[in-house]
Amino acid sequence: MDCSPITDTLFLGTTPTPRDYDHLRSLGITLVINMRVEQRPHPDPHHEPIRTLRFRTFDSPFLPIPLRVLEKGVRAAVDEIERGGKVFVHCFGGRHRSAAMAASILIAQGHPPAEAMALLKERHANADSDIWYIKNRILNFAKRWAKGSKQNQ
Repeated sequence: MDCSPITDTLFLGTTPTPRDYDHLRSLGITLVINMRVEQRPHPDPHHEPIRTLRFRTFDSPFLPIPLRVLEKGVRAAVDEIERGGKVFVHCFGGRHRSAAMAASILIAQGHPPAEAMALLKERHANADSDIWYIKNRILNFAKRWAKGSKQNQ
């Protein structure tokens, strides 16, 4: 399993198998966010399974990740981290969809978009947040998140 720490509380990688949940648990992961339409999360066989969220997204410029999906995932991740948990985000290859979600989480935590995308590439070799349709989603999320934050002040 590919699982890279991006921060102390945010991890990015590929789809975990049932055997991988013990490793995630050992890292303190308390929430797994699955960004795959094509595969349901493998069940965690532990008697106290790690909580999972599944967002059925495509890795395609023709079907962009809905901003409401990024917002919903970010809210869940930020809440989990604020409660002392850790979050693992994955898609098939840990390149596009999961990078968009992880960058959005970092942005919600106060990182500027360019810094968030650079941090992903630095800490997870497969992350490709520069591909145009993923970068577009990240930048649109950042604008929408900033606008929402200003309205809540």
